[in-house]
Amino acid sequence: MLKQLYIKNYALIDQLDINFESGFSVITGETGAGKSIVLGAIGLLLGQRADSKSIKQGAEKCVIEAHFDLSRYQMEAFFEQNDIEYDAEDTIVRRELTAAGKSRAFINDEPVALSLMKELGDQLVDVHSQHQNLLLGKQDFQLEVIDIVADDEALIAHYRESYEKMHATERELEDMRQEIARNQQQVDFLRFQFNELDAAGLVDGEQDELEQKQERMTHAEDIKQALYETDTLLMNEATGAVGALRKAASSLHSIEHVLPELKDLAERLNSCYIEAKDVASDVSGQLEDVDFDPAELDQVNTRLDKIYDLEKKYRVETIGELISQRDKLKCQLDAIDNSDDALTSLEQRLQKERNDATEIAEKLTKKRLEASHLIYKKMIASLQLLGMPRVTFQIQIDKADLGPKGQDRVAFLFSANSSTPLLPIAQVASGGEIARVMLSLKAMISGVVKLPTIIFDEVDTGVSGKIAEQMAQIMSDMGQNGRQVISITHLPQIAAKGCAHYKVYKEETDSGTKSHMQRLTNDERINEIAQMLSGSDISSAAIENARQLLKIS
Repeated sequence: MLKQLYIKNYALIDQLDINFESGFSVITGETGAGKSIVLGAIGLLLGQRADSKSIKQGAEKCVIEAHFDLSRYQMEAFFEQNDIEYDAEDTIVRRELTAAGKSRAFINDEPVALSLMKELGDQLVDVHSQHQNLLLGKQDFQLEVIDIVADDEALIAHYRESYEKMHATERELEDMRQEIARNQQQVDFLRFQFNELDAAGLVDGEQDELEQKQERMTHAEDIKQALYETDTLLMNEATGAVGALRKAASSLHSIEHVLPELKDLAERLNSCYIEAKDVASDVSGQLEDVDFDPAELDQVNTRLDKIYDLEKKYRVETIGELISQRDKLKCQLDAIDNSDDALTSLEQRLQKERNDATEIAEKLTKKRLEASHLIYKKMIASLQLLGMPRVTFQIQIDKADLGPKGQDRVAFLFSANSSTPLLPIAQVASGGEIARVMLSLKAMISGVVKLPTIIFDEVDTGVSGKIAEQMAQIMSDMGQNGRQVISITHLPQIAAKGCAHYKVYKEETDSGTKSHMQRLTNDERINEIAQMLSGSDISSAAIENARQLLKIS
């Protein structure tokens, strides 16, 4: 629950530091006194967008801070998941705005993203305003009310997972159909390209081998001349190096018995002779193999020209890329040829997933129908207490196409009396009737959703007298069991029901208009409620009436 609210330099508020109680509290004040300012400050703590114009004129910074007691609400998991220090008895939420337009958010003095502050705020405070009454005509809001009472969160999560899986398959199927349509339009061209590349008989590495062969054949005469000269220098009978090495080695061997140290030199020369002889044999072999065939060179050139033309045509640089392009075309053509089978398979998968989602949606519908009966009973009982003895309230659930929230189309139907047919509530209910319906819904929901704090902003619009007393009783009952309910009201019947009463008022000073808020004592409450009853001139009858409302003697 909200324990303390501190506001500094916000709109007309210089500084406000006030404590709140559990149970049912009320806030009163004249129109324009600043009640909406206090509510706006709380809204900033709930993650609403900030406007630098909200900062008090002349101030550099605005600070809004609230302390919450969360010890009854098991919210530790939120703080653990977001790595924020947890203090159940004193959770601090703070928002700072600067005149320069900067905004900072803090939870327990740790800087956080505004989105995270909003996520926490949604779990701390529910602010119900007249604007929120407009939600009553929205199908999403109506469905949310049913789901809260049905307590079907786990089933909704299961359905959403199944629906998203089905929806993804629907997109995949649509993409496949579009792809098939595009491929069918160009299948002849794709087949021509594949046939061209396939007919080329491409072999990986072939281009390098042909280019090397082309290089050798183009320079065949130079190669042959070099090999011939080398062969002559090595093997000439008179001057050849091989014969000279053999003779030199033989000469040294002939005298090694006289000069033994020459033996190693003779062996080295002999090794040179053997190696040179071997090289000479290889050169002679290469010389015999060198042959220039113009017809073969023409074949090599023709083949390379074909490869080069294909590479240019398909905008690649290697024969490997051509082969890759050929294989890709083959896959595309196979996909086109087998597209009917693939399409049928995907359609069957989609149908199974749609059946699965429908099965879960039907379970969801069943739970919602059960919840709608419970809501009907509670709403009729509550609305009859609020001065509508002949009210009829019905929840109509029709089957619709599968959507993100199931297959249910929801409508809240309403009739305030027996002579009026049941119609969608937004079409037939007056402002006062809608206010009573929303209060009844909130009271019912509050028993399911354990929100620490609920704030009603002038929920009493369009009602008075006995009905206002009943509304006050409902809010007072909501404030039991440690829950905190705060009502901003103009009605004395509601103000008198509060366990704590706060007044917002304006003060004209030399430095301008300022708004203040204070908790009223019993005597101050009597005067405030008497003024609400009779206006600025408080009569003794109004004082006595106020005492009776407050049950103060």
